Amino acid sequence: MGLPALEFSDCCLDSPQFRERLKSHEAELEKTNKFIKELIKDGKSLIAALKNLSSAKRKFADSLNDFKFRCIGDAETDDEICIAKSLQEFAAVLRNLEDERMRMIENASEVLITPLEKFRKEQIGAAKEAKKKYDKETEKYCGVLEKHLNLSSKKKESQLQEADSQVDLVRQHFYEVSLEYVFKVQEVQERKMFEFVEPLLAFLQGLFTFYHHGYELAKDFSDFKTELTISIQNTRNRFEGTRSEVESLMKKMKENPHEHKNISPYTMEGYLYVQEKRHFGTSWVKHYCTYQSDSKRITMVPFDQKSGGKGGEDEAIILKSCTRRKTDSIEKRFCFDVEAVDRPGVITMQALSEEDRRLWMEAMDGREPVYNSNKDNQSEGTAQLDNMGFSIVKKCIHAVETRGINEQGLYRIVGVNSRVQKLLSILMDPKTAETEDDICAEWEIKTITSALKTYLRMLPGPLMMYQFQRSFIKAAKLENQESRLSEIHSLVHRLPEKNRHMLHLLMNHLANVAKNHKQNLMTVANLGVVFGPTLMRPQEETVAAIMDIKFQNIVVEILIENHEKVFNIVPDTQQSNSQLLLSRKRSTDSKPPSCSERPLTLFHTVQTNEKQENRNSIINSSLESVISSNINSFLRSNSTPQSNMNSSDPDLEVFKPNRPNSLAPTAPSEAYEDAPTSNQPSVESGDIDK
Repeated sequence: MGLPALEFSDCCLDSPQFRERLKSHEAELEKTNKFIKELIKDGKSLIAALKNLSSAKRKFADSLNDFKFRCIGDAETDDEICIAKSLQEFAAVLRNLEDERMRMIENASEVLITPLEKFRKEQIGAAKEAKKKYDKETEKYCGVLEKHLNLSSKKKESQLQEADSQVDLVRQHFYEVSLEYVFKVQEVQERKMFEFVEPLLAFLQGLFTFYHHGYELAKDFSDFKTELTISIQNTRNRFEGTRSEVESLMKKMKENPHEHKNISPYTMEGYLYVQEKRHFGTSWVKHYCTYQSDSKRITMVPFDQKSGGKGGEDEAIILKSCTRRKTDSIEKRFCFDVEAVDRPGVITMQALSEEDRRLWMEAMDGREPVYNSNKDNQSEGTAQLDNMGFSIVKKCIHAVETRGINEQGLYRIVGVNSRVQKLLSILMDPKTAETEDDICAEWEIKTITSALKTYLRMLPGPLMMYQFQRSFIKAAKLENQESRLSEIHSLVHRLPEKNRHMLHLLMNHLANVAKNHKQNLMTVANLGVVFGPTLMRPQEETVAAIMDIKFQNIVVEILIENHEKVFNIVPDTQQSNSQLLLSRKRSTDSKPPSCSERPLTLFHTVQTNEKQENRNSIINSSLESVISSNINSFLRSNSTPQSNMNSSDPDLEVFKPNRPNSLAPTAPSEAYEDAPTSNQPSVESGDIDK
């Protein structure tokens, strides 16, 4: 039920029913007054809470903006760059949102608090003042009326008339006040329907504007969100691959720590205890020492691993001689004496073990028998880039493209190892290779794909060659996409002809696989994860090399996506590079190689002729592709068979690998320089065992 109407005519009668109706209106006004008072209080609390929330979110955004990701390695992939800048993007979105929130908060006081306070003060307050006036006039009128009615009838007529006139005036004034009060009460009751609700609507409109702004921000952010989601997924996939590689390397290091030493610019390095004479006697101080055989320079850095700080200044000396210290001449074990050219006296050092002392003395040409610490663990593979090799790869590709191009997880799902080895033995058998043109249908596609990958890993070196490994990685780290493609394009044409042709054959096939990614689920990125470590396996297994796997994957992705341009178009700079490399080769052939050009091998001295031959073979292999046109013209003009080309012109020498003889001995330096880390096929980081 609503409130009863207050009739102006009832003001004159001032009946009990009128008073009851008036009281109900007064009670409603009091209820409205209390509600508005509480609403104003809650509104102010809400605004304060919104300010605190905004302040907290701004602080959160500042924390996000200040944090910078640091990835492992000297460069980042596009995915890592996207992830690294995501925190700044998040911070920008939050700040933008909080700017809009502050505008809403600033307007909230004006559109909500101020109008409500004004309505409560001016309207309800005025009604209260009118009630006070009405009550006062009621009391006055009733008092005058009672006094008038108590007048004696014996009074003079003039006095009675005067009293009647006075009562009439008071009654008239009471009537007017009553009318004004009723009018004000009804006015406030009507006004509250819009003046009370309108500020609330304005406040909600501000909230809606704020939320709509957030919606617009979300729409603008959606593109970056999609890109970031893909980058996160790609990075997670790479992590899963590299994690298994790092874990495998860690286990190898646990089993044989000395067989997986990192290639260092120093001949020998490690911790030694150096005897130092003090005023109270002698003490043994732990130093991290490095030695370079070329300069005979020993550097000693006092360092305490427990405190993690240096214990003094670095010291460098030039080695004169190194002699093993006899056990009976000193109480300490594993000691040897070092004499320096630029320092008088003898420096006594203590190694960490007998083996460690042997290695130090071997490096310093001490008076101990020379032990070669490099274990030649290379077992030569039989896979080669010859006619049989091309035939095997073509057979595998033909089988995949004709029978299994749409098979899910192609190249990612591996076959049973025994079946893979059996298929490879059949394919690599010269008798079988001549009689069978295609792979039988009995072989599963996953067995064929695994055989192809295994064959590529069995090559003496990776298809994209150790010597170009760093160049390809650096190209993948370039910021500009065009620069990456241009540099990789140039590097591919510096590969030997057979390597380039095999790579071309493989990339054409992988592009066909990627075209059917909706069926086989193998996108370009997935194929990069599978073939990156196979085509560009590092020469040594280190954590840094594993961290570069993501860039190997990027190189393969670029080759797949741009295979037509990369392999069918000769880069513009090829001709000029050819002349430059030829001139460099002529100048370097007449002088011995520098330290940076020699392969770094611990405790093994390579004869000058061996070094020169190794170095020439590296230069010639990189020159093969860029001077092929000159070779052909030379052959045509001289009518000389290709087999005699090397003897006719040393500047046009081309490296032609022959199938290695597994019984032939391999020089230690060559094995160290050219051997892959392992001749056993390994499952790629992205493979899933079935």
